[in-house]
Amino acid sequence: MTYTARRYDFQDKRRGYGQLAADLQALLAGESDLIANAANTAALLFDALPAVNWAGFYFLRGAQLVVGPFQGKPACVRIALGRGVCGTAAERRVTIVVPDVHEFPGHIACDGASRSEIVVPLIGERLLGVLDIDSPEPGRFDDEDARGLEHAAALFLAASTLTEHA
Repeated sequence: MTYTARRYDFQDKRRGYGQLAADLQALLAGESDLIANAANTAALLFDALPAVNWAGFYFLRGAQLVVGPFQGKPACVRIALGRGVCGTAAERRVTIVVPDVHEFPGHIACDGASRSEIVVPLIGERLLGVLDIDSPEPGRFDDEDARGLEHAAALFLAASTLTEHA
């Protein structure tokens, strides 16, 4: 598929995430490579979501998360399970929405401009890693974002072959 950038209407988040999911599914159709799909998913999310300064993946390698494809400023390369928002979401295997990263115990500041964050664990037959999205706006993410990004993560997992790179 040739992706054509467009603006999504996130005034109505349910509708915006519905459009985003349809485009993501089309973008991933016919491709099963984990890294290629992670790269395109990160690029689409970074381009489509308003007020986002980082979007990408961390993949589980042993007892730590290692940065994967992303869009934004350079990132922390390795995060221990249980550390920061990403490590905590991975360890607990739940989506975490953080309205103010400065109030999250043990937050790891890769980009000082980030003020809020959402992290979605990638769980298939086992934990694969996390999808991480940061924003320079405090309180940027809510439960509707969590549902929309959990659906995007599920589409990514469904399209990707996990055994080649995991």
